[in-house]
Amino acid sequence: MKKPLRAMIIALLLSSCGGSSSTTPPRDLDNACTILQQRPDYYRAFKKTERKWGIPIHVQMATIHQESKFVGDARTPFRYVLGVIPMGRQSSAFGYGQALDGTWDEYVVAERKRGARRDRIDDATDFMGWYKNISRERNGIALTDARNQYLAYHEGHSGYRRGSYNAKPWLIGVAGRVETRAAMYEQQIAACRLR
Repeated sequence: MKKPLRAMIIALLLSSCGGSSSTTPPRDLDNACTILQQRPDYYRAFKKTERKWGIPIHVQMATIHQESKFVGDARTPFRYVLGVIPMGRQSSAFGYGQALDGTWDEYVVAERKRGARRDRIDDATDFMGWYKNISRERNGIALTDARNQYLAYHEGHSGYRRGSYNAKPWLIGVAGRVETRAAMYEQQIAACRLR
């Protein structure tokens, strides 16, 4: 093997091992300031979505924390038959916001975003802004209401309107935790020094 080719292969291998990937979550998920300082691209995406759609940064962050723990390529777990035979994933949810294939496709068409990807933070937050605004229009949920916005995000607009979450005490608990985390993030962000 020639030296330049060998050197190029070694350089490529080393560069693929170093640094943090966009799919790796920030270190301290309980500190909004740390998250935003570690990932300035997150902060830019959250601000852009806040300006465009009116969704506060802390509501976006609490939803993403619940859905993917800030892992860009997050997927739902596999289902198994007899505990060992994989039968596919629990749903098509993928990415930061765990958007389902069908809902993502609606967003791509409605917003004319053919190149959008669920594993890119700016696309994921824009999707979230789009979806939560529909929740506000159809169900009257304030954009600042992290709890009910999360319930509508999880159950869908029609499911929320029917109150399907009332039969899921575990989901009501999760929505309460999203609300608590959003309030925590809001207080932290108010004290952050961000550009």
